[in-house]
Amino acid sequence: MSGSTTGIFRSLRSVNYRIWAIGALVSNIGTWMQRTAQDWLVLTQLTHHNATAVGIVMGLQFGPQLLLLPISGHLADHFDKRKLIVITQAAMGSLALALGVLTVTGLVRLWEVYVFAFLFGCTTALDAPARQTFISSLVGDADLSNAVALNSSSFNAARMIGPAIAGVLIASVGTGWAFLINGVSFIAVLSSLAFLRLDATHSSHQSAANRRSLLDGFRYVSKRPDLITILFMLFLIGTFGLNFPIFISTMAVTVFHAGASQYGLLTSTMAIGTLGGSLLAARRERPSVMVLMAGAGLFSVGLALAAIAPNFWCFGVTLVIVGVSAMTLTTGTSSLMQLSTEPGMRGRAPIVGWVADRFGPRWSLAVGAASGLAAAIVAIFYLVKHCRLRLHVEAGRLRFEVGDDPALEFYRSAAAE
Repeated sequence: MSGSTTGIFRSLRSVNYRIWAIGALVSNIGTWMQRTAQDWLVLTQLTHHNATAVGIVMGLQFGPQLLLLPISGHLADHFDKRKLIVITQAAMGSLALALGVLTVTGLVRLWEVYVFAFLFGCTTALDAPARQTFISSLVGDADLSNAVALNSSSFNAARMIGPAIAGVLIASVGTGWAFLINGVSFIAVLSSLAFLRLDATHSSHQSAANRRSLLDGFRYVSKRPDLITILFMLFLIGTFGLNFPIFISTMAVTVFHAGASQYGLLTSTMAIGTLGGSLLAARRERPSVMVLMAGAGLFSVGLALAAIAPNFWCFGVTLVIVGVSAMTLTTGTSSLMQLSTEPGMRGRAPIVGWVADRFGPRWSLAVGAASGLAAAIVAIFYLVKHCRLRLHVEAGRLRFEVGDDPALEFYRSAAAE
């Protein structure tokens, strides 16, 4: 395999990745409009500032990604990923339009939002593994880490734009229009899939003779302490830390008494940090557990500062820190899991809402901060045991030394081919 070109935007040299990126950006803007409007709908229109209800919506929307892992991994490994993504994207667009119609006509009820959240979650669960591995077929392994980071940059650029637009729409014409516009935005990504040059895609290393079961996947992971560490960190951060709809909405409404436009502004503010974090990840040649440890530590500090923020603007500043660290974690874990895993294996918050209702939004942020600290400790344990991390004092300054990261051995061997 030849060496990859350098630069933040090197993946855009691929014509297929450029086409995909354009469609994904438009669709992502719509997605963030819907997420912002959905949380606002549940928190302020269908309930009286009930953070538990927002947490239930989040659980229904993101829980299926774990529950449907055997099915989604199987589909991603054995079916045409492009066709599968077309089906899932069209389904999500249809769901957004249906929810928009119910909301605009004033017929929407909380239980219906729960149902739509669950259906969105199921569809996303089938879409995500196929989309993640599909990206590698657009650029190849040499630029995979950069492509993942740029994909995150697109998602977070949309995160800056979408919530701001949603806030204006909610205040001017109503929540439902954000859902309707999101439904229409899926035309962009469907069009990009239609215009891809199939002759320019890279091999996905899929072999019908080498199909792996979910049990094979667990056995494979059990032999990889680096993957176990990453998954445990993801569990801690994902379960207790990445609950931004609850954090931001409850702080905005119940603590700072903000309106829809200000809520959208806070979400866009955090996107400044996440966009910065994804661009930093794009500059990085390859991720490491050391980077994940630093990201988890910064994530804990950021949420702790957010928990004690005295006013709206200070809270917004802390969200930038949280955004940078969160994106360092998510892009790093995604890239490292794919780069350090055999190609054939790549396919494979209600609690925080209750805390916010029972003890207040600031305590829910404290729970998130604790999850970041716990994840950092997990990373430190791995680095000490497997990478020979050592601390020492030199010239009056604390320094550390670390050996080679076993998580990168597969990456190096693949890059040398």
